This record gives sequence, structure tokens and C-alpha cells, in this order.
Amino acid sequence: MRVALRVAYEGTGFFGFERQKQGRTVQDELEAALLETYGRPIRVVPAGRTDAGVHAVGQVVHCDVDANVPVEKIPYALNTRLPPDVRVWEAHVVPSEFHARKDAIRKRYVYRFDTRPIRLPFLRTFSAHVPGRLDVERMAEAARYLVGTHDFRAFRNLGSSARTTVRTVFRAEVFARGFDVFFLVEGDGFLYHMVRILAGTLLEVGRNRRTPEDVARLLTSGRREEAGPTAPPEGLWLFHVYYPPHLLPDPPAVQLFDFPEDIR
Repeated sequence: MRVALRVAYEGTGFFGFERQKQGRTVQDELEAALLETYGRPIRVVPAGRTDAGVHAVGQVVHCDVDANVPVEKIPYALNTRLPPDVRVWEAHVVPSEFHARKDAIRKRYVYRFDTRPIRLPFLRTFSAHVPGRLDVERMAEAARYLVGTHDFRAFRNLGSSARTTVRTVFRAEVFARGFDVFFLVEGDGFLYHMVRILAGTLLEVGRNRRTPEDVARLLTSGRREEAGPTAPPEGLWLFHVYYPPHLLPDPPAVQLFDFPEDIR
């Protein structure tokens, strides 16, 4: 039977999600746990491939497993075999044609800036440290220009192999919670490094090195060299992946941060 798993992981100790010739990956750990559970190799297919150092709260993978383990027991069976920086927190039986990447209709990413003057040691792998005040209102104004269907080629890594750079952003917000400033973005898909480049550009707006209108101009110019730097990976979280409800129900609210009620 085909199942969809919702997976959380701390990206610090990984070279990304996807298996590589060298370096530890999330895919390696999941497939090792599946092998130990089912006694045969099982391949997982993710909704998206996160980079080294990027975290996930609600990554989704699909895989084909035997029915000898009840679906409600799968998270427990796998978690006893997974390292502490990876956890499966939901499992659902899905149609045999379900595809974690191709069937996704919306993804939510969150980027976290820590503006404390001195970084607390235990936050160093979970946020980007940018000491000093940020103009959150200007950042939020700039983020609003991102909503809609646009050509985001100015915000992609130059090594991206995407066939099209047009994407639709449904929601883009910036808000503060104490010393933390969050950039939340939801869209139908994202280019390679797109969210981190958007975060780096919004950071420059927050530091008054750019105007909010500069973001609108970048959507027109399409020139990567005119956009901001790629923000570091440790501030980025893949929060949720959404699907048509008949394929996979929406994830439950996750109160990891002190977010407004409507975006948990």
C-alpha cells in the first residue's frame, strides 16, 4: 500500500534531504528505518528537496510499504529506528497514484531572523542572526509585492535548472515576535534557493538598504545580480505541504512558534 508520511527534522546534521554520494541525508535515515521495519529496501519520494542545514516541520514523503504494520503504528515503528533529529509524526494511506511532489498544491516556508544583540548559543542552528533593529513594517510592505503570479527569475540561484521561473505566491507576510522576525511565504512551488534569496532581499529592506518598491522592480527586471544575497540555511523551515483534501488531509496546527492563530 502507498502511504504518505509527514516528517520533521533538524537540518543541522544533514547534507540535505536527498541521498548523495557523500554525507548524511534525511533520505538515508528514513530508508534505513524502513528497511529495518519491513525487511526490504523501500524508496521514499519527498515533496521537496531541502538543502543542507534547512529544517522541516511538515515535509511529506510517499512510499510503498507492506500492510503488516497498521498505518497508525507506522510513525512509532519508524521513530524507534530513527535518530533523534528525524521524526515521522503522521502516516496516511493514500491512493496508489499519489505523488508527494507532483500532487502538492501549496507549500509553506518560514524564515526566522534573530535580532538579539548577542546570539544565544542554543538558537544558532535554528535562525539567522541579524543583530539590530529591523523595520518590520517596510519588510511586510515589500513582501506584499510578492503575492500573485510572477516571474521570479531574479530570486533563483543561477544554477537552477527549472524549465519555467513563473510561480504563484498565495501569501507573503513579515511579522515580529519579540526579538524574532518571521518571513512566511506560501506558494504553488519555489525555485532553487528562492525563499532564501527572498529572505535576503527583505532583510536589506528591513535594514533600509532598499525600498519596498525595489522588490516590485526586481520582479520586472528579472536580474539575479540586483536582488539581495542568499540568506543562510539555518533560518529556513519547510513548515507544511498541502494537497487536495481527497488525497491527503491538511496537517494539524503546529504551535512551534508564537504565530498568529490563522497561520499555525
